Amino acid sequence: MTTADPIDSTVQDTPAGPLALLVGPTGAVRAAGFTGDPQDLVPRVHPSLRGPLRHRADLGPVSAAVDAYFAGDLTAIDQVPVEQHTGGAFMSHAWQVLREVKPGEPVTYTAFAGLAGRPLAVRAAAAACAHNAAALFVPCHRVLRTDGTLGGYRWGLPVKTWLLAHERR
Repeated sequence: MTTADPIDSTVQDTPAGPLALLVGPTGAVRAAGFTGDPQDLVPRVHPSLRGPLRHRADLGPVSAAVDAYFAGDLTAIDQVPVEQHTGGAFMSHAWQVLREVKPGEPVTYTAFAGLAGRPLAVRAAAAACAHNAAALFVPCHRVLRTDGTLGGYRWGLPVKTWLLAHERR
């Protein structure tokens, strides 16, 4: 029996609230969310990617990218690797497509489904947002309802509102 590799964790203070981060041994973000407790993110990580949490004050390039993003370099998070799994090819593909949605240019769920290659799969596109463990790095906050309203956001509408306003500047 082998022990799972530890996952480095931290909480970074940001203008949008505390951002908990879980980063695997390769430096890829496995989960991120606007909570003050990294343990809150563990259930969002696929079981095959879980391991004991190890607190770190700084996560190197990941922490630097978060700081740069909140300082105004909105593309700083784009090159940070993300590692999350699910049971379906569409969801993995949709998460990759979501990383290509530009800051300040939010899309609707319908447009997101189209970008992901399945224009009629609006519910599946919404499910990809709902199951995304790596908030900010896989920017599900950039997806809006068809009428342009915010819709939902796991970390709260005030955070989503703040992030969208930050990206419009």
